Amino acid sequence: MSRVVKVEDLHKTYMLGKVQVPALRGLSFEVGKGEFVSITGASGCGKSTLMHLIGCLDHPNSGAVYLDGTNVSKLDDNQLAEIRNKKIGFVFQTFNLLPRLSAFENVELPLIYGFFSVQEMRERSMAVLEKVGLAHRAEHRPPELSGGERQRVAIARALVIEPAIILADEPTGNLDSKSSEEIMAIFQGLNKEGATIIMVTHEHDIANCTKRNIHLKDGQVLSDQPVKQVCLPTGRS
Repeated sequence: MSRVVKVEDLHKTYMLGKVQVPALRGLSFEVGKGEFVSITGASGCGKSTLMHLIGCLDHPNSGAVYLDGTNVSKLDDNQLAEIRNKKIGFVFQTFNLLPRLSAFENVELPLIYGFFSVQEMRERSMAVLEKVGLAHRAEHRPPELSGGERQRVAIARALVIEPAIILADEPTGNLDSKSSEEIMAIFQGLNKEGATIIMVTHEHDIANCTKRNIHLKDGQVLSDQPVKQVCLPTGRS
């Protein structure tokens, strides 16, 4: 299995006034191509900081993050932006959709910054909307969609660039149980097709829908182990 992410002795400290607050304290692990990994832990354990570093949104104080073989910790802001646009698909708890754009236009947006023809942008955007079961809602704007539908649009937007990795930060945090089950079914389906997914969640049942769990405590890896019995979102296992 080829490696997509390597986190090596990662340290990150923030300043709170004049006080140094360590968020990550020498954290190391690897994620192989096609893995579905959940990251869990109490609030303040470093989950969000870790996702920001893997997602090329911040730099560590020391240590390294390798994404698809590239040490992104050494890149400047422009290089990081290029990596984000080409390699990483983001899915957020709050969806981060533009309310005045249609579902189709939201999905198409990341392609505008690439070298794609109008026809290719349309075909790719409709294909991923079809994949998440929302092709029939392509012309609806986010306010006209349910929470679960908005998250499906967000997943389609993440998929449209054909990323090396999908980073999902509490993707079911704002959803009801039924919508959460539907979203996790989509993620499991994508993983079966070969997608590499890292998901932050505080929900135990959501973590059990992944294949491997990395549990953090005080900025360090407390445990890293396979999920013994992967649960299907319908409650079956």
